[in-house]
Amino acid sequence: MRVLVVTAVPAERDAVTSGLNAEGPPQTLRLPGGYVLHRPAAPLVLDVVAAGVGPAAAAAGTATALTAASAADAPYDLVVSAGIAGGLQQPLGGVVVASSIVAADLGAMTPSGFASVGELGFGTVEHAPPKQLVRDVAEATGAAAGPVLTVSTVTGTAERAEELAARHPGAVAEAMEGFGVAEAAAAHGAAVLEVRTVSNSVGPRERAAWRIPEALAALGGGFAALVPVLRAWKP
Repeated sequence: MRVLVVTAVPAERDAVTSGLNAEGPPQTLRLPGGYVLHRPAAPLVLDVVAAGVGPAAAAAGTATALTAASAADAPYDLVVSAGIAGGLQQPLGGVVVASSIVAADLGAMTPSGFASVGELGFGTVEHAPPKQLVRDVAEATGAAAGPVLTVSTVTGTAERAEELAARHPGAVAEAMEGFGVAEAAAAHGAAVLEVRTVSNSVGPRERAAWRIPEALAALGGGFAALVPVLRAWKP
């Protein structure tokens, strides 16, 4: 079982790897534009890469790692988008797992409101992780399961938060990379998962209320709890 974990920034990568310390020290594998922290302990290989902020950087970094692995005849079975996120009615420090990974602002504004790329007939705006894996992760980590929204512009007003919640009932969080990671994974035939911890509430931008250190600590704890699930999962 080979798993690639993709974060946006090094702080998230380091939080994830703190939860994987029991898996042994990583090796560093160089890639164009970056590197992967590689833990080759069979039967579960766990690699972690910080690909950059936003869906485009996430897709490019994920695709690079996936292509390098395929070229080495060691493709990944699962790609996990991981990091911190804004929560939609979720407690700060809480864990969320995506039942669907949704591109929430990929589309066009029309006189009648937002129309997604899917509604416009230009592609997909949603990827679905394996249902049983989502259930197992939620049980192991205490995560709330629901749609996780990928946006290119972080929500900073109550009006925008209400609009997103109305268009995506049951959404649990907003982040910036999941859909890009999922697009790259789909192109390589790998399953995808998104796991995040809540650092702030989606709505008016109040940096003083954010709890980034607590969310990063929870991310490490979440991945420590996630490892047994990944060991047991069969693609």
